[in-house]
Amino acid sequence: MCFFLFLDCSFLHLSSQCFSPNAALHTKDGFHPQVKAMCQFQRAATVSFNIAKVIVVGDVAVGKTCLISRFCRGAFDKNYKATIGVDFEMERFEVLGVPFSLQLWDTAGQERFKCIASTYYRGAQAIIVVFDLSSVNSLAHARQWLEDAMKENDPSSVLLFLVGTKKDLSSPDQLSQIEQEAIRLSEEIKAEYWAVSAKSGDGVREFFFRVASLTFEANVLSELERSGSRHVGDIISESVRSQDEHKKKKSNKKTKNQPSRITAKEIIISWTGTGGGL
Repeated sequence: MCFFLFLDCSFLHLSSQCFSPNAALHTKDGFHPQVKAMCQFQRAATVSFNIAKVIVVGDVAVGKTCLISRFCRGAFDKNYKATIGVDFEMERFEVLGVPFSLQLWDTAGQERFKCIASTYYRGAQAIIVVFDLSSVNSLAHARQWLEDAMKENDPSSVLLFLVGTKKDLSSPDQLSQIEQEAIRLSEEIKAEYWAVSAKSGDGVREFFFRVASLTFEANVLSELERSGSRHVGDIISESVRSQDEHKKKKSNKKTKNQPSRITAKEIIISWTGTGGGL
């Protein structure tokens, strides 16, 4: 399945019923200007898929697999089967006209599979910690799941999400009470809090679009930083100068010994070749 996210001024149309702005670290109305500029620059060229690895962790039976299945397949399977080790799904998007993919790693919640699952934690751009809104214990265990996942990742470069599932099973009073605790925890661990229902689909699509948007922006900014230029204008200006220099060299028939400027095509290749690229 491929989703086309023509996102410009929103991260996305977020519903207050499933998303708590008070428990969000990212409250901007749109993408970073450098990201929008780079995407506009890159759309004219052939670009490779940019991929973000997302791991989903949490207690057994909290609804991790159902959450992913609802988004990827649009279905809810009430015949629950525990994940053995890890499962893997790939979803493709188009953000600001640029191809982008999410690797969704569904990890086992059973203690006996923890060692197997933890080997897949490394290299995540986002960590989704899932708990059951009808189970206080699963929320209490969320911190430990996050700590285990963070052992294999750089805390400064990972986006965190705390997601309460089975919203449809909670009474208003019960939901209000556990959400207070969830929001408190999310603020403490610096994660964004969502409440969703895989059974009804409430909030699921919006949540994963949010994950795609934020990981996409983080990846682009990271690539710009690794390429040695924090300002997309530097790259664009360089490419324009390169083209001008090329025209001058042809018209003036300059000698072969003259240092040549890097071309726009070479800039794009070196940028996308640093590990994922757009």
